[in-house]
Amino acid sequence: MDKRIARLYENVVKKPVMSHEMPEALTELSWASQSVHFAIEELYHQHEQLEETKKTLQAECKRYEELFEEAPDGYLVTDAQGKIQLANRKATKLLNLKKESLVGKPIINFVALKQKHEFRNFLTQVSQNGRSQELIIALQQHGNELFNAALTVGISYNNQGKAQTMRWLLRSINESKRAELVKITKDRDFDGDRPIHKYSKGDTIPLNTQIIWYVRQGLVRLTTLGETSEEVLVGLAVPGMVFGSYLTSLHTYQATAISDVRLVAIDVSEILASPALSHAFLPKINQRLQQTESFLVISGLRRVQDRLYGLLQLLKREIGEKVAQGTRLSVRLTHEDLANACCTTRVTVTRLLSQLKKEGKICFDHKKHIIVRDLPHIG
Repeated sequence: MDKRIARLYENVVKKPVMSHEMPEALTELSWASQSVHFAIEELYHQHEQLEETKKTLQAECKRYEELFEEAPDGYLVTDAQGKIQLANRKATKLLNLKKESLVGKPIINFVALKQKHEFRNFLTQVSQNGRSQELIIALQQHGNELFNAALTVGISYNNQGKAQTMRWLLRSINESKRAELVKITKDRDFDGDRPIHKYSKGDTIPLNTQIIWYVRQGLVRLTTLGETSEEVLVGLAVPGMVFGSYLTSLHTYQATAISDVRLVAIDVSEILASPALSHAFLPKINQRLQQTESFLVISGLRRVQDRLYGLLQLLKREIGEKVAQGTRLSVRLTHEDLANACCTTRVTVTRLLSQLKKEGKICFDHKKHIIVRDLPHIG
């Protein structure tokens, strides 16, 4: 296009009669053409970043799916009504049915007849309070054999805050373990009497393939490097969540404190050797899998503003605190942090946040923390 404009400019200059404004107009057109070129190059660069982020998140998601499939306890995913959508290998063994036969069946079908009413009340309670719940109950295999089971369930919500899926941890227990597990489910703090490791904002947290970190307080940013050596956000470890090299297949993996944090170190061998600890650990993997899936969905959105809206909705769920004006993000994230997560520029994020503030969708407190009010629907 630039060559065509240059030739047109030369032809106009050679003409005996012409408007003195014509060369100036062509010069402005040439500058506009260059601006278009720069914009196209920037869009191409952002597209490459998005593709790299998607590949990274897909690899991370695959790792969690492998952990899901090979978990020592049974694991089910149902819809909000309790209809089974996914089951791992251990769950199929416990319920004595192949995966294709399990999918589509209501989970209550496997509850012993005398406890179905108790189970329905349990589901209602979980739906109302939204928190993870535990239940010791008798389940019935295909073939009518009964066994005692410890169930742990958590709910996953969509961007509109509606229940989308339920994640079930399923473990067979004998009578001698029943009373012990009832006690464990009442108080299953991951830290116990373990030492607390403190890191300040900006510190890089050391990673070891045999250590899993449990977050007691604060927020940890989990990143990797793309092909162009740019930082890619793959997760945010919030209080109650776990992270570590053991949980990822990424070759480059870094954990950085983005607030003052308090962490507990747990040896992988200890988790593998302790049934009670492994039972408590699997829902933590579930949290990371859900979050990774959310990041993957966000990275697949084509419009930058939709990626930003999706990220703010995710942060609202993960680190949101109810305040009078809306939901306050408990950690202050820079525009650069948000831009890296959305695969765009800091300038673009600043412009979009200013627009949201002007529309009354967000505001800021005196410490510059974002307060989310009513974000636009992503579509």
